[in-house]
Amino acid sequence: MLPKVKICCISSIEEARLAVQYGASALGLVGHMPSGPGVLTDELIAQIVPTVPPPIATFLLTSETTAVDIIAHQRRVHTNTIQLVDAVSEGTYQLIRQSLPAVKIVQVIHVIDESSVEEALMAAQEVDALLLDSGNPKLAIKELGGTGRIHNWSLSRQIVEQSAVPVFLAGGLRAENVREALDTVQPFGLDLCSSVRTDGKLDEAKLKAFFRAAGF
Repeated sequence: MLPKVKICCISSIEEARLAVQYGASALGLVGHMPSGPGVLTDELIAQIVPTVPPPIATFLLTSETTAVDIIAHQRRVHTNTIQLVDAVSEGTYQLIRQSLPAVKIVQVIHVIDESSVEEALMAAQEVDALLLDSGNPKLAIKELGGTGRIHNWSLSRQIVEQSAVPVFLAGGLRAENVREALDTVQPFGLDLCSSVRTDGKLDEAKLKAFFRAAGF
């Protein structure tokens, strides 16, 4: 079974179309972040979303951490999925579901050490999917994704084996290592940004090479 592939940091309607053309199952649209690439205005995200054909998922990457702010962010842009890039307090998932019952919730887990496994499995009880990335929310300026770094895939494999929901793998994935990533972690899906870009722009040749290496 082929992995689902999410192309993140989509910056325009043209990039969205190109990613879908090559086989993306989901597109990542980055809202305001403390650091990292691909940040868009809410107005631009709202322009891109209606151009994406079903059944392609549109992920809003939000760094908001309160239910009120997360819900308000989604309502400004109308994506069908919310990707929470930071930890949220108890009860937040339930409040989001009450207000946005048709919207899927994906929790990012930044895989740092063994405690990340426990964090992931707790979140998996309440969300629709997990996304394992290589940021560090403990820094003074939080890294919440887009680092281009690989994390400890053995920890990610533990999460995949025990998670009650599908798991996406992110962090430093490229054509040269995607087969190893798939064999080692066996994720439901892959998430990538910088490795299929040149000077910040989605690169058709790199997209083609990645999908070929992933078995498409």
